[in-house]
Amino acid sequence: MASTTQPQSPALPHWEETPADLRAAIREIKPALRARIEASGRTVAEVFAAVEERIKARIAETEADRERGAEVWPVLEYADIANGTVTPEQLAKLKRRGCLIVRGHFPREQALAWDADIVDYVERNEFFETYRGPGDNFFGSVGSKPEIYPIYWSQAQMQARQSDRMAAVQSFLNSFWKHTSEDGTQWFDPNRDALYPDRIRRRPPGADSSGLGTHCDPGTLDLWMTEEYQKAFRHLFDGTVEAYDPWDAAHRTTGPQYPGSTMCSAFRTFQGWTALSDMDNDQGVLHTVPIPEIMAYLLLRPLLPDVPEDSMCGATVNQVFPVTKRWHPLLYSALTPISDVRAGDSVWWHCDMIHSVAPVENQQGWGNVMYIPAAPWCPRNERYAAEVREAFATGSSPSDFPAEHYERIWTDRFTQDQLNDTGRRGLGLD
Repeated sequence: MASTTQPQSPALPHWEETPADLRAAIREIKPALRARIEASGRTVAEVFAAVEERIKARIAETEADRERGAEVWPVLEYADIANGTVTPEQLAKLKRRGCLIVRGHFPREQALAWDADIVDYVERNEFFETYRGPGDNFFGSVGSKPEIYPIYWSQAQMQARQSDRMAAVQSFLNSFWKHTSEDGTQWFDPNRDALYPDRIRRRPPGADSSGLGTHCDPGTLDLWMTEEYQKAFRHLFDGTVEAYDPWDAAHRTTGPQYPGSTMCSAFRTFQGWTALSDMDNDQGVLHTVPIPEIMAYLLLRPLLPDVPEDSMCGATVNQVFPVTKRWHPLLYSALTPISDVRAGDSVWWHCDMIHSVAPVENQQGWGNVMYIPAAPWCPRNERYAAEVREAFATGSSPSDFPAEHYERIWTDRFTQDQLNDTGRRGLGLD
């Protein structure tokens, strides 16, 4: 363990690898964070109150939109993104809400054909005869067949990942972030994506699903305990919370993350998925708390006196970051579902944002998606790309996911000779 120093502020301890004694590390970091905040002349309670007031205002805006029937989630047409005709009002709403639905991102017929291709791919390779059950407990399964398919290298997924239409939307979303600092440090390249490989979901009609609990994904204890994240969230930890910008990528793309079965090695500006079927918004769909600056609330909440000194409100390694009614009841009133989507639409949300998937009984229609985020090229993503290249070449499961490796012996998976320029750049093969 080493120490950082900043002028006129108490040093923070930091652990660049997972602490051997998590509770002891929490008991060490919490008073250090409080001392750093209080060196600003404000108490922790005063700083948290300022954050809470800001969050309450955002929640009130969300509730007001819902009450008058206005769309909480911004909705843009792909053609407007491609043609540069998104209005200033739409841009402002996207930045304020941190989430987006892109209508017609892909032609509906293309998305439906990809869905059919995936079915053909898994059936031809006898996936259901060899499926061994979930490789992790991150998502539930439905019935005797999986809801989340541990499939990464189908023609459909790779065609979508390296398509010009996907690259256009990813670059558009990356542009909302401050990716270059005043000193010239470029934290990521907004026009190059790392093609982060993820799985697919296929939920059949009639399915019962328990959904996915309310959480966020940028990290766990490393958000408080590693040096780069302490710098990324510097305004939260030095009492200047009004200056905190959730769209500033500084220091997010360079530091380590504590390993775990639910971690994401890549930096994502936005998480996302592309719909492969039509889905109504009451059929077990994604919900978010549409407040991108929510991390200010989540990271400061454990410093209040009602939280045990060895607890970070339930956050720990090797699990997703939980958002619970015990510690965060205020936030639940802002949980908002997406609008109805059609095959070919895509859905995006800021990497820090709280989200969940609602439960459903006797689902009407299919609920099929490909998970494809915006993961711009940066030091963290370049490191992970080396592991992705190996998994791609061998048909293996990427290292962020359980080592299931179904596709190693499958026929008709996507191969290197099918990569276009975007695909080669995204895998670091240019």
